[in-house]
Amino acid sequence: MSRKTGIVKDLRYLRHDAGFGHPESPKRLGATYAMLESPDMVGRFVEIAPRHATHEEIGLIHSQSYIDFVASTAGQSFVALDPDTAATPESYDVAKLAVGGLCNAIDMVVTGEIENAFALVRPPGHHAGVSNAAGFCLFNNVAIGAMYAHKKYHVDKILIVDWDLHHGNGTQAQFYDDPRVLYFSTHQYPYYPGTGSIEEIGRGKGLGYTINVPLRPGTDDAQYVKIFTKVVHPVSMKFEPQMVLLSAGFDPYFKDPLGGMRVTPEGFAYMTRILMNIADACCGGKFVVTLEGGYHITGLAESIKLVLKEMRDDTHVQNDVLECIERDADSRIDPVLKRVMDQVNPIWRVF
Repeated sequence: MSRKTGIVKDLRYLRHDAGFGHPESPKRLGATYAMLESPDMVGRFVEIAPRHATHEEIGLIHSQSYIDFVASTAGQSFVALDPDTAATPESYDVAKLAVGGLCNAIDMVVTGEIENAFALVRPPGHHAGVSNAAGFCLFNNVAIGAMYAHKKYHVDKILIVDWDLHHGNGTQAQFYDDPRVLYFSTHQYPYYPGTGSIEEIGRGKGLGYTINVPLRPGTDDAQYVKIFTKVVHPVSMKFEPQMVLLSAGFDPYFKDPLGGMRVTPEGFAYMTRILMNIADACCGGKFVVTLEGGYHITGLAESIKLVLKEMRDDTHVQNDVLECIERDADSRIDPVLKRVMDQVNPIWRVF
């Protein structure tokens, strides 16, 4: 039986323009929305109408001075926020819609109206810091979403997984000493933004609640499955999250112009299933995804399609298939995995 899966989808997300030739273009969602109209996808999802997040909600993560600064860009033709990130006339409005869309998705999953959801929004968020934009990101959607779920619904244990090509430095920094959030990231390393080493595992009460797996170019489906099976799954099961959030960047796709990874659309579906298994075991399947990067237009749409099919249970990767894929993984990932395990095992004791 299919699951009831929601999608946040709104043409207003196409109004943010990061500048001529910028990889984070409206075409990304344009192609994705067109894919949703294909015969095997149309009408299969619950559409979630977004709303504008309030300043109070955005302020769960960002400083008021930064929110005011982004607001001041409204209507301006072009404001450079950092070397890679710009605001154009409608960017502030669209960024509030991105946050509000994710919050509405969280509402519907927590209240049981739907079983899981994918917020197909832009601009992305995971590089944005408390008081700064960075890496195409204005407001940190997933971090705000986590604190929104905590404040409104008293969700006290949240797993955030980030498989974007680039390390989610903004998200990590926000929760670095916070044991309410277990942040797990796979990312190409060394690469922008330069953070996310194995040694970065949190501090204070949050020690061990940040787990980074920095990867060399060429990492493929089987190696990602091995990482998710050997590290993400056992630690998450020990943590027992009350909600699973995913920062889904599709720039590890094997043809992405910004990266060097070798993940196929099927590979993203495999990782999705592992996270769904965690959510099913720990929190009644509460799983909410938000879009981050991914700059190969057709590859992005095809990858999202397979993730959505997996979320809805139109496809269902079985555990024995995942085990076979994991066994086929190149052993070159093993030294990295051992170092990661050695770093966090004193806290989690699951390896």
